[in-house]
Amino acid sequence: MITAVESNVLLDVFVPDPTFGPLSRDASRRCPSEGGLVACDVVWAEVSATFSPSELAARTLETLGVTLAPLDMKAAALAGDAWRSYRRRGGERERVIADFLVGAHARSQADRLLTRDRGFYRSAFSGLRLVEPTAR
Repeated sequence: MITAVESNVLLDVFVPDPTFGPLSRDASRRCPSEGGLVACDVVWAEVSATFSPSELAARTLETLGVTLAPLDMKAAALAGDAWRSYRRRGGERERVIADFLVGAHARSQADRLLTRDRGFYRSAFSGLRLVEPTAR
């Protein structure tokens, strides 16, 4: 089972977040043994921005068992469709297209998404299986 991971979970581990860090670390360690842990290029870029030099991010992500799985055209189109639907339903501009790219990547290129932002992904990508690090 391939698990896509969202930035918030990885940043919980790397920053580290005193509340969510241990739970996110445990969940991100468990997923590779269940089939694989991938990050799309959007997540990779967001996480890389917190490292200096950014090459350190790649080594750290790989140590955690995260591999880069770039977005394909199907995921990009799905993200655009989801964004358009969200805005038509009156969704606020506080959500940026990157959130939709992450969700679409998980929906079309993985089996599930490891995230703490379950409300957004549940409403924007119905049927997307979510793994919550806070759920045991």
